[in-house]
Amino acid sequence: MKLQFTKMQGLGNDFMVIDGVNQQVKLSANSIRQLGDRHFGIGFDQLLLVEASNLPNIDFSYRIFNNDGSEVEQCGNGARCFARFVFDKGLSHKREIAVSTARGVIYPRLEDNGNVTVNMGIPQFSPAEIPFISDADLIIHPLDVDGQSIDISVISMGNPHAVQVVSDVDSTPVASLGPKIETHVRFPAKVNVGFMQIVNRDQIKLRVFERAAGETLACGTGACAAVVTGIRRGLLNPSVRVITHGGELTISWRAGEAVLMSGPAVTVFNGEISLGNLGEQYAAQ
Repeated sequence: MKLQFTKMQGLGNDFMVIDGVNQQVKLSANSIRQLGDRHFGIGFDQLLLVEASNLPNIDFSYRIFNNDGSEVEQCGNGARCFARFVFDKGLSHKREIAVSTARGVIYPRLEDNGNVTVNMGIPQFSPAEIPFISDADLIIHPLDVDGQSIDISVISMGNPHAVQVVSDVDSTPVASLGPKIETHVRFPAKVNVGFMQIVNRDQIKLRVFERAAGETLACGTGACAAVVTGIRRGLLNPSVRVITHGGELTISWRAGEAVLMSGPAVTVFNGEISLGNLGEQYAAQ
């Protein structure tokens, strides 16, 4: 038995996308880890599973797995690829769809220029929503890392983010500082860590160390979290160009409203794999 899939990328953030509507799919955490291996499997940052929805007025259900097999709540670049996938595969002919995730409903829309705009919902700032251990609901929180205090902002975009403003993102020690913040005791569910350089009020540079995935070429929810943080701190205008190592996104937000994210979603190739070759039990028809 074979499992059909599509390899996609959004700004270099790459995905294995699986149609769970027309084939039955059961994947263990170990099989996901093997599929995610870039030498012996397909290789990806996240695996996206497209499923039918049993909710009224909701078109699809969306599940996201990191390449270590852990399931996460949200993925912005993945949401754009999700919308491109269901349209290209004929699963839906709508230009805008409603998709349920582990942390609410999102609304991706396919634009005439080929980009996808996603209504990412209203950001949450309460420490309990992140979750983040704090006695105060502040825009800027001090965080002790190896005996030094750094300033971060915390935000949930359906998944947890910590954002630090830095003077030069290229020289920031993301590889060493990222995991220390990701696993900090004050983030009981761990956290995605964004390092943001303000270029001007309409543009930022961004690197993100993703929870359980490491630094990726781009992170959609991380871009949303960074821009919202910059706007709340009075550093950015309501619409911002975000430059990542993988490309550019446009993020728009006004207080009390949903965050809009717009950018590309690209199909790399379609394929078929036998999970039996990976030594795993699975069911796929």
